[in-house]
Amino acid sequence: MTAHSTEHLDWDDAQDFADADRGFLGRLDPCVVRDAEGRLVWDNDAYAFLDEEPVAPSTAHPSLWRQGRLTAKQGLYEVVPGIYQVRGLDLSNITFVEGERGVIVIDPLISEEVAAAALGLYRGHRGERPVTAVVYTHSHVDHFGGVRGVVDADDVASGAVPVLAPAGFLEHAASENVFTGPAMSRRAAYMYGAALPKGPAGQIGCGLGQTTSLGTVGLIAPTLAISRTGQEEVVDGVRMVFQLTPGTEAPSEMNFHFPDLRTLCVAENACHTLHNVLTLRGALVRDPSAWARYLTETLRLFAGDFDTVFASHHWPTWGQDRAVRFLEEQRDAYAYLHDQSVRLINAGRTGAEIAEELRFPEQLDRAWHARGYYGTLSHNAKAVYQRYMGWFDGNPAHLWQHPPVEAAGRYVDFMGGADAVLAKAKESYADGDLRWVAEVVGHVLFTDPDNAEARALQADTFERLGHASESGPWRNFYLMGAAELRHGIIGTPTRSAPDILAALTAEQVFQSMAVRINGPRAAAAGRLLLHWEFTDTGEAWTLLLSNGALTTMPGDAPRGEQPQATLRLTRTVLNAVLGGLTTFGDQITTGTVTIEGDAMALARFSTLLDAPDPNFPLVTP
Repeated sequence: MTAHSTEHLDWDDAQDFADADRGFLGRLDPCVVRDAEGRLVWDNDAYAFLDEEPVAPSTAHPSLWRQGRLTAKQGLYEVVPGIYQVRGLDLSNITFVEGERGVIVIDPLISEEVAAAALGLYRGHRGERPVTAVVYTHSHVDHFGGVRGVVDADDVASGAVPVLAPAGFLEHAASENVFTGPAMSRRAAYMYGAALPKGPAGQIGCGLGQTTSLGTVGLIAPTLAISRTGQEEVVDGVRMVFQLTPGTEAPSEMNFHFPDLRTLCVAENACHTLHNVLTLRGALVRDPSAWARYLTETLRLFAGDFDTVFASHHWPTWGQDRAVRFLEEQRDAYAYLHDQSVRLINAGRTGAEIAEELRFPEQLDRAWHARGYYGTLSHNAKAVYQRYMGWFDGNPAHLWQHPPVEAAGRYVDFMGGADAVLAKAKESYADGDLRWVAEVVGHVLFTDPDNAEARALQADTFERLGHASESGPWRNFYLMGAAELRHGIIGTPTRSAPDILAALTAEQVFQSMAVRINGPRAAAAGRLLLHWEFTDTGEAWTLLLSNGALTTMPGDAPRGEQPQATLRLTRTVLNAVLGGLTTFGDQITTGTVTIEGDAMALARFSTLLDAPDPNFPLVTP
């Protein structure tokens, strides 16, 4: 959040720095990772400026600067004898648990290049131990995407290396970004600021880590599902007791206890920041009440049996009393956020009003690990409102408002034209009312996006708001907005993930097509029936296009209706087409796709699919 005092915080408390340095064994030097083509995947050395200056400059919130100094630490660390973490090689941590024959890998980062570098760093200090198992704590890509950097898929397929994950993992890992992936990716470019220059006035991290790696994303399907709380598994001689926590930080997630090591892994359910109830990149709203209840269950199940807690981000907490207090305060933070937001909803407050009013009680407000470095009380309170009440605040004046461009023109006209608005906005800028400047200048830009004076003022405003933000994502959003106003669209730094596409069910693939159908064009095109037969999986599906809507049905068409065309192909070919590696036309020419019936039906269908825009504007219309 911005504009709130941090004088009450204990700036002499150095415990986090001691914990972040504890168990250090060695670092990757230089901490720069490139892919096989030489493209930059990760550069943690770019954050060296954070370690060089302990006092925050005027261009950074002192609390976020402190967090950045902690999350930028990289290297191999001993958690307890037998458990090691590599931190600072991606947004998340990778953990290595030594077994009887080799090492179990927990959460292999986002991309295979950084995961391989982390495994190499571990082996350089602990020996050439083979990977004997992989554990995914939950279904977000920063906890599985680098799996091919630590294990060979053939070893998993043969049963030599089990892959453990919570029930529902594969469905959620593959499907989270299926429908709105392009929009989420575009907003993630703002949220993580990977394209921003690193420096005191630029990107200094995102609170959860530094940023996201940009390497090759993969996915190897789990071979052992954790389906119940209390389930115990012994892998490579290491005993683990699991607790399922679905619907918390991820729809499929789990904590687990190492009873013989008196150590607890809490995945991403308790980190050294307040987390997101609704991430700014976009997602389904999470349930902070369930989140709190599961942390209560964690304490009930395992308290007294662990002396160390570690997570998939940040640094561990040592000592039974400190670890329990950490989990209790994390639990209380999500419970308070939820319960007080709901109380204020029932008092008639809107989401924006709750965000302005809600504050943590003193003990939570002073806890460094509950600060809003990643999630904030402000946008989380609005998310709770959205979860229960939706977009409408109940005021009929807000029921049928003009969309942004049309509203902007009317606002600017009512306020006397663009010149008058900008003159008044400059006065507000001088007075420090930056939130108001951002709002009114936004109306000018949505009326005239090429107005150079408005672009410059809005960029300056965003920059000042970003520099004052305690939240890493808020800072990155503001600074990305400023950068794109000054320099044009920067773009969305992402890499395709064929493994994730291949993990989708056929129904999910066809559903992803349905949200790309251009409804008006499709309605005009009339009724179309396509039958799909996958020769490698034996599946058959029918797609019905009717009234501009695409319906997916297993098997044959209803009521014996004959399709215009039957397509025979493999899922592998379909994945390649959808991944942009080939086209249906090329595959028909080579004979890997055959069509029985109307040979042009597929071509007509393809013309009705809109390609998403990966670089749509956010700060201008």
